[in-house]
Amino acid sequence: MDEARRDAFAERMLGQAIGALEVLGVYLGVRLGLYRALADGDAHNPGDLSGAAGVHPRYAREWLEEQAVAGILTADDSDDPDTRRFTLPPEHADVLVNELGPAYLAPASLLVTGIAGVLPRLVDAYRTGTGISFGEYGADVRDGQAAFNRPMFVGDLGGEWIPAMPDVHERLRADPPARVADVGCGAGWSTIGLKQAYPKIEAHGIDLDGASIADARRNAKEAGLDGAVSFEVCDAADPALAGRYDLVCILEALHDMSRPVEALAVARALLADGGSVLVVDERVADAFTAPGDEVERMMYGWSILHCLPVGLAEQPSAATGTVMRADTVRRYAADAGLSQVEVLPVENDFFRLYRLRP
Repeated sequence: MDEARRDAFAERMLGQAIGALEVLGVYLGVRLGLYRALADGDAHNPGDLSGAAGVHPRYAREWLEEQAVAGILTADDSDDPDTRRFTLPPEHADVLVNELGPAYLAPASLLVTGIAGVLPRLVDAYRTGTGISFGEYGADVRDGQAAFNRPMFVGDLGGEWIPAMPDVHERLRADPPARVADVGCGAGWSTIGLKQAYPKIEAHGIDLDGASIADARRNAKEAGLDGAVSFEVCDAADPALAGRYDLVCILEALHDMSRPVEALAVARALLADGGSVLVVDERVADAFTAPGDEVERMMYGWSILHCLPVGLAEQPSAATGTVMRADTVRRYAADAGLSQVEVLPVENDFFRLYRLRP
C-alpha cells in the first residue's frame, strides 16, 4: 500500500464532506433569504439578520458564524457573539444573489439538497433497475434547475445561440410570425427568453410535468408576458401539432428522456418545411477518460444521482444519462430521420449546441 496515496485520498474525502456541509449551509441561506438580507453591503449582527429574514436569533448567530468560518462572509473582531457584525462581500453576492448574472451558482445548493432527499429511493432503484421520475425529486430540484438555466435562457438563447443560425435568426424576426415549440420547457425561462428576444414569434412551451408548467405560467406573468406565450401540459406527439413549427427547441432535456430517438422523431414531425431542431445539451468530453476534468466529474455526478434515474423512470428506456456525447446525439438524430447534424460554433463551459435537420 502507498500510504501517501491513501492519506491524500482520505484528506480529499474529508474536504469533500466539509464542502457538502457548506453547500447545505448555502441552501439555508438561499431558501431563508439570508443572503438577500445581507446583500445591501452593510455589516449585520445576528439580531439584524433575525429581524430582516424572520429567523430565530440563535440560529441566525450560528449560521453567520459558520458562513464566516467557511469564508463566505467576513466578520469583525468583536468578542461579543451577539453584536459581532458580518458582511457579504459583493463578489460573493454576485454568485449567491444576482439571479441573472453569469456567475450565479446558488441554485446548485438546491439541486444537491433535492437530490439528497431521494437517496433512500435511489438505493432501491440501483438494486431493482427502476427509475425515479423528475417530479419525485421535488421542488428543490425543479427550482434549482430552473434558476441555474435562467441566466442563459433569458440572455444567451436569443443573444448568442439562435444568432449562431443566421437564417433561423432572420426567420424569427420576419413576417409572417414564426412558430417556435419549446419541448420540455420546464419552468418556462427558455420560452420566455425566446419571446423577449423575438417579439414577433408565437412561442409554445410544452412539458409533461404539471408543476413545471404551473411555474412557467407564473414566471411568464411576472415577466409581463401573460398571454403572449402559451404553456401546456401535453405530449408533443399530438398529431394536431405536426408540421406547425419553424423551430423546435429541446434545451437541456434530451438526455433525460427515456426514448430520445422517439422524442427527436416527434420534433422532426413538428417541423414545417425548412424548419430546424435546436438541441442544447451537456458539453461533455468526446470520449471517456479517467480521471476526468471538473466538468466531466460534475456531469457524471448529476448522472448517477438524477439524470439516469429519471431516464429509467419510463420503460423501455435508452438509459442515456447526463454524459450524452456528441456521437450519441448524431446517432439518435440519424435514427430519428434528422440526417443533418451541425455543432454550432458557440463557446459555453457547460452546453453544446446542435442544429438538426431532415
